[in-house]
Amino acid sequence: MKRFVVALLCAIGHTLVPGVVQATDGCGQKAPCTIEGPDGGTYHVSTPAAQNSPKPLKAFIFFHGHNGSGAGIMRNARMKKTLQEAGYLLVAPDGPQFTSNGRTTRGWAARPEGENPRGQRDDIKFVENVLTDLAQKYPLDLTRTVVSGFSSGGSMAWYFSCYSKMPLAGVVAVAGGLRRPLPDGGEIQGDRSLAKKCPGGPRKVVHIHGFSDRQVPLEGRGIRSWHQGDVFEGLSVQRHTNQCGSRPDRVSAKGAFWCREWTRCQSQTPIRFCLHAGGHGMPKNWLGEGLTWLQNQQ
Repeated sequence: MKRFVVALLCAIGHTLVPGVVQATDGCGQKAPCTIEGPDGGTYHVSTPAAQNSPKPLKAFIFFHGHNGSGAGIMRNARMKKTLQEAGYLLVAPDGPQFTSNGRTTRGWAARPEGENPRGQRDDIKFVENVLTDLAQKYPLDLTRTVVSGFSSGGSMAWYFSCYSKMPLAGVVAVAGGLRRPLPDGGEIQGDRSLAKKCPGGPRKVVHIHGFSDRQVPLEGRGIRSWHQGDVFEGLSVQRHTNQCGSRPDRVSAKGAFWCREWTRCQSQTPIRFCLHAGGHGMPKNWLGEGLTWLQNQQ
């Protein structure tokens, strides 16, 4: 894994060319980019306007929900505009195809898989391959990458953040949590319980969820042979990983979002958990809320 990160950083060093944002092979705008191999697939890219400064770009990876697609994400004009103005590449990978209820669809397994995997590829390696490919096409600083997603895609953002060892600037997950089974690694506590933690290490995480969500309830729900995961369990894993206390350091209950923050973590890597009154959806200003908080933690 160390060799992988070194290779990525080397790729960054070779691509910091100011004012150039067009992909070298032209893919990603009207046609998806393709990653070959067993851990390959397709992804879409929307670039910001050409920049006149030497600052590298940032990647915002957004994972679509169940039965969605990267092409569908590219039709979200508001998201594209917000990210373009903030200097991000909007990158929308396509989830693997699998059969669900007798029909073929796209989604994200977003969990360590056992004997009956939903997809045949390693989605973490696929996303790492996407980022490596992007770093060869654009003036990109991979250490400033933000991963995000909605519903199944929100779970994929958690999964990638928790298990990949790639450097990330943060996570903004919406209506999808860390699925079961939780990570195997952990530490024995004073009461002999096992406090699990993410192999990927501390991350800045913003989790946004609807209090009235019944599709992905806060407690999660079992679906045939797997479980969506309990949001509170996932937050507990992240707090332990970030070396935060169990009690939040800051609570706000004003406006559309009611938020709890853990900011006095020994890793100096904070966490934010926000509820809104709605159901299973992306609430208004979720993107600005997440990005602004992440940027304020730098």
